[in-house]
Amino acid sequence: MSSSENPQFERPPVSGETPTLSTPDPFAAASIVPVPAAPQAMENPVWNGWDVLLIAGLTVLTLIVVLILTAGVARGLVFPHTAFGDVLQKPIVSLLSQLFSYMLVAAYMVMLVEGKYHAPFLRAIRWNWRESSPWLMGLGTLTVSLDMLARYLPMPKTSPFDEFFARPGDAYLIAAFAVTVGPLMEELFFRGLLYPVLSRRIAAPGAVLLTALPFGLMHYLQYRSWAAVLIVTLVGVVLGTVRAVTKSVAASFLVHVGYNATLMTLAALATDGFRHMERAAVIYFGSL
Repeated sequence: MSSSENPQFERPPVSGETPTLSTPDPFAAASIVPVPAAPQAMENPVWNGWDVLLIAGLTVLTLIVVLILTAGVARGLVFPHTAFGDVLQKPIVSLLSQLFSYMLVAAYMVMLVEGKYHAPFLRAIRWNWRESSPWLMGLGTLTVSLDMLARYLPMPKTSPFDEFFARPGDAYLIAAFAVTVGPLMEELFFRGLLYPVLSRRIAAPGAVLLTALPFGLMHYLQYRSWAAVLIVTLVGVVLGTVRAVTKSVAASFLVHVGYNATLMTLAALATDGFRHMERAAVIYFGSL
């Protein structure tokens, strides 16, 4: 009888040798079955929610401290006969302080991700140009249609933000800020850092909404209008959806730039280069 006919023998018995019975392995069949890999979360950032809260608090503190310092320097060098409170409200002082603050916060973001967690910053936040296309700026242009809601909502005739457009020079500065540093920092924080932390624990639609809400509320002080906050929140939903679908912060950044750039262009055309702001209807200049 051959070993193939009697599988209990490891090999054919040799004359004078006691046959050795093999012990069947009950797990042998299972061991060759591939084990499916554990499902991975759609978003799994190296940082956590506490890191995001720390960055948010640091941003607020930095904006306040740097604004005071910038106003003090500006008063000493440029506006020596102007009350300190008035210097604080000057658009150029506000923009410069915001620029310096954002530079400090951006540096901390990079240090946190690369220094603490040893991960490449742009890859960690999913700044994927490959998943982005220039046509996404066109989507930002279409997003301006959300501002048509202003016609049906109780929008105020004036807002604190109007001070930035009182002079053409200040208006052009805020326009440049609105298509560069402003959307960049907001996308890094809301869609780059906050969204993946939320998406790791809840479904993407919920994470998009919970990212858009603080994004809209943040702009209340600019407009002092809940109707304006609603519009900016809806813009945030669009930006978050783009981030979720493309898995790219660069993509939501392009949409954000397209939205702000379209609003700024329309405002400039309607007011003859920001020289006649009285011609402008109720225009809310996006999510700066």
